[in-house]
Amino acid sequence: MEIAPLSLLPRSVLALAKEVARALLRRPVVGIAAAAQTADGRWLLVRRSDTGTWALPGGTLEWGETLRDSIVRELAEEAGVTEVELGRVVGVYSRPDRDVRFHAVTVVVTARIAAPTRPPQNPLEIREARLFREDELPSELAMDMGDLFAAARRAGDTELE
Repeated sequence: MEIAPLSLLPRSVLALAKEVARALLRRPVVGIAAAAQTADGRWLLVRRSDTGTWALPGGTLEWGETLRDSIVRELAEEAGVTEVELGRVVGVYSRPDRDVRFHAVTVVVTARIAAPTRPPQNPLEIREARLFREDELPSELAMDMGDLFAAARRAGDTELE
């Protein structure tokens, strides 16, 4: 019996297998979150499809990917942002109960962005992306990200090294 190479499997099957492997291996994953702001001061948030709540755009680092590349990719996939200037690392967060799916060690980075130019690529993950003025920001963020976002808002705008 000949076994087909993994590259012939649908992407959804590979994504599911990856999530199962994470659960089985029980190891923390590296996550990234972008505290992204436009030049006029509006903040970018994404509405998650699973909870319907707003969150910082982000995800997990892919194999062979740098943090910089991961942040740029996640902003494009989740929010349709194509112009990104990365700022500084705000902090590294590792509270194991933040995400019920897995234990993520999340690196939060500031970014200066242009407004999104297209909708999120995967509506099963992200319903919409929106820019918020300070007075419009939701009071709570998904996965208890309020502390991450608060730290980013205090961080200012400096260069990622």
